[in-house]
Amino acid sequence: MSQSQFSREVPPMKLSGLEPVTIGADTLFVNIGERTNVTGSKAFARMILNGDFEAALAVARQQVENGAQIIDINMDEAMLDSQAAMVRFLNLIASEPDISRVPIMIDSSKWSVIEAGLRCIQGKGIVNSISMKEGIEPFKHQAKLLKRYGAAAVVMAFDEQGQADTYERKIAICERAYRVLVDEVGFPPEDIIFDPNIFAIATGIEEHNNYAVDFIEATRWIKANLPGAKVSGGVSNVSFSFRGNDPVREAIHTVFLYHAIQAGMDMGIGNAGMVGVYDDLEPTLRARVEDVVLNRT
Repeated sequence: MSQSQFSREVPPMKLSGLEPVTIGADTLFVNIGERTNVTGSKAFARMILNGDFEAALAVARQQVENGAQIIDINMDEAMLDSQAAMVRFLNLIASEPDISRVPIMIDSSKWSVIEAGLRCIQGKGIVNSISMKEGIEPFKHQAKLLKRYGAAAVVMAFDEQGQADTYERKIAICERAYRVLVDEVGFPPEDIIFDPNIFAIATGIEEHNNYAVDFIEATRWIKANLPGAKVSGGVSNVSFSFRGNDPVREAIHTVFLYHAIQAGMDMGIGNAGMVGVYDDLEPTLRARVEDVVLNRT
């Protein structure tokens, strides 16, 4: 099938806050801001737990100013009424045009929080995430509801047996989920975003050494074989074993994204300030990091 036929068959993904965002074959990498996430940011979690929603809004605003084209919002914290916090925060964002101009990614492991969030957002957002973890029927049920709400969906490479860690499992689960969504639910393929799981590398455990390569190769396969589907992932996971060492973490993110984007990765959840320019990396550091990311030595 030629590229032009393919483009004609699957339209680009269309999202919106107050302003429309189109993500297609020729779109540059999309940065999804991760700071408005109580599980990923201690500072943000503290603000929400203390009821300081003004400061929390400032975090959201800063992410948009720093170049986040979508913001990921997660309120999953044991000490919180996650649903009430999500609704309150989304309602506050709705009255701030400089924040609500970008699409929202509602991120929760609780379906009730996701659904409450979907009722608050303006425009067309993304839900993070659904998966086949609990089996096919709950997966189809949630996908049908998302289709009705008009949201795009992040689909985790996760099935009844657990998270996909190898290349083979990643592509098998994504293919199965794609077929269920497209053929059985009638979900628009352009609204499917696969997350084939980015795991930490260089942990000292040999099985982990190929995790980045497995993600990059799975991305390449998804883009070649599942028309219209996008690929995303949590970028900061890859460098988790170097937490506390920001220059090395930034170099790992930069090298990882350089190769993943070439393989077709469309978007990623991360801190836009923690990614550098591949060609600007110090050459020795870049070579060492590349050895680790691509599992070369």
